[in-house]
Amino acid sequence: MKYDEDKIDEMALALLFLTTFRERKDFPWRAWKSMDWDVLDRMVQKGWIHDSKGKTKSVYFTPEGHKLMVELFNRHFAIDVATDEQDS
Repeated sequence: MKYDEDKIDEMALALLFLTTFRERKDFPWRAWKSMDWDVLDRMVQKGWIHDSKGKTKSVYFTPEGHKLMVELFNRHFAIDVATDEQDS
C-alpha cells in the first residue's frame, strides 16, 4: 500500500499533543515517544522535534513543531463547542 508520508507525519505530530508535558526552559514542551521510528525521524528532519533516537522515552519539540502540533490537533480533532451545542 502506498500512502502520503507527509500526511502521516502531520497526523502523528498532531497526536503527540495528547501526551505533551512541560519540563525545561530550553525545550519546554515534550511528549512520550510512542510513534513509529521512521515517522519520528522524518519529524526531526522537518525541524518539528529534537533527537528522537536518545535513550529518553520522550522527545523535545522545536517552537515551530509545537505551534504546528497545536494547529494540526485543533484543525483535525477539536470539536467546536458552539457548533456542537447548536447541533444538540
